[in-house]
Formats: sequence, structure tokens, C-alpha cells
Amino acid sequence: MATVNSRRRAAENKAERRGHGIARALLCAACALTMATAAPAQTNPDEDRQPVMPARLPDPLLFANGTRVATPAQWPRRRKELLQLFTAQMYGRMPGPPAQMRFRVYDLDRHALGGKATREQVSVLFLGQEDGPRIDLLVYVPNSMPNQAKRPPVILGLNFWGNETINPDPGIRISDRWVESGPSSYLDLSCVKNHRATEACRGIDATRWPVEKILDAGYALATAYRGDVDPDRRDGYAESIRSAWPELAQVGDNFSTIAAWSWAMSRALDYLEQDRLVDGRHVVAFGWSRLGKAAIWAGATDPRFAAVISNESGAGGAKVFHDVHGETVELLNTRFPYWFCRNFRQYNGRDAEMSFDQNEVLALIAPRPLYIASAIQDENADPQGEFLGALAASRVYRFLGSPGLPANVWPGVNQPLLGPVSYHVRSGVHSVTDFDWEQYLRFCDAYVKGAARPR
Repeated sequence: MATVNSRRRAAENKAERRGHGIARALLCAACALTMATAAPAQTNPDEDRQPVMPARLPDPLLFANGTRVATPAQWPRRRKELLQLFTAQMYGRMPGPPAQMRFRVYDLDRHALGGKATREQVSVLFLGQEDGPRIDLLVYVPNSMPNQAKRPPVILGLNFWGNETINPDPGIRISDRWVESGPSSYLDLSCVKNHRATEACRGIDATRWPVEKILDAGYALATAYRGDVDPDRRDGYAESIRSAWPELAQVGDNFSTIAAWSWAMSRALDYLEQDRLVDGRHVVAFGWSRLGKAAIWAGATDPRFAAVISNESGAGGAKVFHDVHGETVELLNTRFPYWFCRNFRQYNGRDAEMSFDQNEVLALIAPRPLYIASAIQDENADPQGEFLGALAASRVYRFLGSPGLPANVWPGVNQPLLGPVSYHVRSGVHSVTDFDWEQYLRFCDAYVKGAARPR
């Protein structure tokens, strides 16, 4: 352990003072040519490594027939190809918006959090039935806005352990769904009894959800528990919303858990679009770790999302697989075989050979604003590979007229790059911190709130 810690300290110190040297030249030349669990023993961590763009990284600006996308007007056709490719080979098919879906507001408190916010709690009934698949959406709206003529933009993200965990507010309904319990690397879950949340769970994850800071910045916050959508277990299919569409189960491009989380974010957006308290035209998809993977796919598949923030999403998120470090395709499919569709398993052990990669998924978000963030000690997520994903996707942003990422070298620790594609690698481990949120709110001020118009 002392050796690992010393390597980590050395990596962080080196990152803070790096000059990049030869690696900078290699990266520029390459550019010109073109999780929520502790790192398992089989990963390939290399914290001292400087990121160099993989030579065979797939080019999102090439059509499937090998011809080049010549003009921005041709991009929608290529975008459609990529969506079909990733749906078939990685994330699986999703159902459309259910015609019978309805919303039931079961709580509206205009004096929540000591009068700072209006709290809404809404059941999104996917099939219109109280006893059918649903999510319980928690929404906080600031009562005081810098510009009273505008409804606030919204930051929307799924949470890991229940709505009641993000804030000690006694008005939040405690989840009645299955919750993991026992030892956790990221949270003390001793409040969970027999896999059900208790009153003692209120606010236990509040440090990752600075509700009042977000409200003070002029944003509404909306969240739902991932377990409302899928229990995130190998044996959890019957409890997942996926089971409501059995025709999407027995196929190679089956409805996967990551896709289900993304789909549920779009259904939450359906509600926010008609909520008169918020600006439903400016909703940011946010996620951390595996839910950061879901936020990326939500932004890729649903162009209504105004921007995407992905915090340490790693493999299957912002990291490029062709940069074979950290978690791999095989590890994803072995440890979490339900996250992606069955067709994805054919790429086990073939990370550097695949004909597609995550830079193309990130490109599907272009030219909407995108923020990718890493942590220097998060070996599993591969910070260098996440940066390369943001850098490679910036080619499409520039092609579509956006500046993309404002630099082409990996920045020092805690030195954010703010642009239409933003990036930072902060000190510390796999988590969401105040430093992260400070950067995300700056990003939203520049690229989301500035785009919002009075309604």
C-alpha cells in the first residue's frame, strides 16, 4: 500500500509541474493526424504516463463506406450512422416515449430549505400505472433568481443511493426500492436495513450534491434514484424497467442498464419541459461514474439536452478504449454483464482493434457544450484516456464551427480547461467534490445560462 500511495503522490506532484516535453510534441502530431468501484487487480494503471492519441482511433468524420464527411450539412447523416452503430454494438435498443406515460406531482413545497427553494416531487409513471415502472423525480427550484424574468436552467442527474441521501431535508420521500448495503468504498451505508433505506439515510451523500450552492448559482436541480430504474445487480432484471419491454430482452442488441438509465433521464426531461417552474429548454445531463456513462449516452441520443457533464465516467463513458489503460471492455462485460448489450461481449480483449470508440459517442453531443472531468488517483477511470476522448471529439466540434477543447495537451492537476468542450483533472480519488461543482457551475454560467432566454 505504501508503494501505491507513494506512486500516487509522485504522479500528482509530477502532474502539477509537468512540462510535457516530448509527449507534448507526440500528442500534437497525433492530433494533427487525426466507476464506481475500486480498481480491480486486472486493470493496467500507469499514473506516470503522458497521454498520446492512439494511432488507430476511429474517425467520426468518415462514413461507414469510407468516404469523408465533407461539410457540416452531411454530419446529420453520419450522426445517424453512429447512433445505429452504438445502439447495435454497445448500448442496445431503447423503447420510445410511452404513449400512456403520465406525471403525478405528490409534493409541492414553496418554502423548502428554509424558504430558499421550491421543492417538487413527481412520480413519472412510465406506463401510466401507479404500480408499474416509475421514477420519483425530486426537483429543487431557487426562489430567488438574479433575473426574475427567467425560469432557471436545470441540472438533471441520477443519484446512487436514493433521493433522501442528497440532502437532509425531512420533506424528501424515502425510497421504497432495493438499496445496496454492507461495505462501500464511497459511502457509509449502515443506515440501510434489509436493503431498504431508513430515516438515518437522509443527507448521507449531501457532500456530492451541494444543493444550496447550485440554487444560489441560479440553477434548479433535478434527480432520481438509479434504483428506481434498475437495481444494478446481475439478478435484477425483474426489478428493472427493462422487464416492461420483454421484446427487447432476447436479442443481441438488448435494452441494457446503461441505456435504461439514459432513457429514464429523457423521460425526466419530458416532465421538465412542461414544468412551468423551470426552463425545460436548458437542461444539463449530469452524471458521476457509471451514471456519467448514462449521462453521455442520454446526451448522445437526446438532442434536447442543452449540455452534458460527465464526472469520472471512465470506460464506456468518456475514456477511449483504444487507450488500453484502466478498465477494459472485458472487465466491464465480466463484472457488469448487464450494463451493455450482449453484442458488446464480442469485443472482449479487442479494445485496441474495435472499429468504434467513445470519442465518436462524445461527438454525437456536438456542438452542444460538454464537460469531461477526471481525478488524478482514479486509475480505474483512466484520466489520460478521458482527456483523449474529449480531445478527439473536439475535431467534430471544430468541424461544426465550435472551438471545442481550448488546449491540446493534458493540463496540470486542478487547472481546468474551460471551453465549449471543457476538461479538468483534479487532485484526489473517484468522487464528486466542491472543486468539481465549482467548475461545472462556471461552465454552465458560460455555455448554458448565457444561452437561456427570458420566457
